[in-house]
Amino acid sequence: MTPKRGVSRPVEGLTQMSAPVLAAYSYCEAVTGQQARNFAYGIRLLPTDKRNAMSALYAFSRRVDDIGDGVLEPGVKQVRLEETRALLDRIRAGIVDDDDTDPVAVALSDTARRFPLPLEGLDELIDGVLMDVRGETYETWDDLKVYCRCVAGAIGRLSLGVFGTAAGARSTERAAEYADTLGLALQLTNILRDVREDAGNGRTYLPADDLAKFGCSAGFQGATTPEGSDFTGLVHFEVRRARALFAEGYRLLPLLDRRSGACVAAMAGIYRRLLDRIERDPGAVLRGRVSLPGREKAYVAVRGLSGLDARHITRNHTRRRV
Repeated sequence: MTPKRGVSRPVEGLTQMSAPVLAAYSYCEAVTGQQARNFAYGIRLLPTDKRNAMSALYAFSRRVDDIGDGVLEPGVKQVRLEETRALLDRIRAGIVDDDDTDPVAVALSDTARRFPLPLEGLDELIDGVLMDVRGETYETWDDLKVYCRCVAGAIGRLSLGVFGTAAGARSTERAAEYADTLGLALQLTNILRDVREDAGNGRTYLPADDLAKFGCSAGFQGATTPEGSDFTGLVHFEVRRARALFAEGYRLLPLLDRRSGACVAAMAGIYRRLLDRIERDPGAVLRGRVSLPGREKAYVAVRGLSGLDARHITRNHTRRRV
């Protein structure tokens, strides 16, 4: 019997899965492992059904991102993105067959049957990538938040559809809000990490108000900061903003079961450590791509699986309420 959408608990078993669907999930997992190492570290901690679902979400999201980041002309990109939206409509309508030639569509369709996914979040992702294609810039943090919610907050809410909330957890009505905020924290960290790469591609994400405040309106085309600018001050300002978002978003952890919480803690922990590195040496983002070695990512994953981050957040949340 096919599970209904909107159920509170996902189907855990995968024994009813057809061979084409299994192959489709294997394809998505391979894409995830090759293209998203930080993400892949986290989802390794999930049970098979949830790991497959997250791989399907990533593979579809990657397709959308690749269109936006590719070399096609803007008009062609817009057409491709709307074609991808039409595919999403087919998935939403439940009319993708198991033997469809698109493995991502097959896997995501199966995921949408098994889990209560808010698929409109993928529409938001497409909307966010269309902002990139149009070359939009952002005057204020409130403007940038709209973009970040589309490309990252929506993914947080979709992921929550896979994770679900733990039985007996309090304040679960705020889980989607926390997932969205954690997505903003990850995206702002990405923006800081990729500031020079984005500038080379003609994109500026940091708010114009912030750039002007720290004398950085000229942009970041090289390994040195603009003359007379306070680039360190700008980075530290954005790091503080990201830390506040992490603090709020981490309230999601106690609302999740152990393995889902470990997955989130691992992914968020990797980005939080990237933020630490950027804070210690702001100029590093202009010299090259800041990343963590594999052993450090593994440590973060173990820490997440141990529940240390979830317990720490729970204690802090409890103190604030007392």
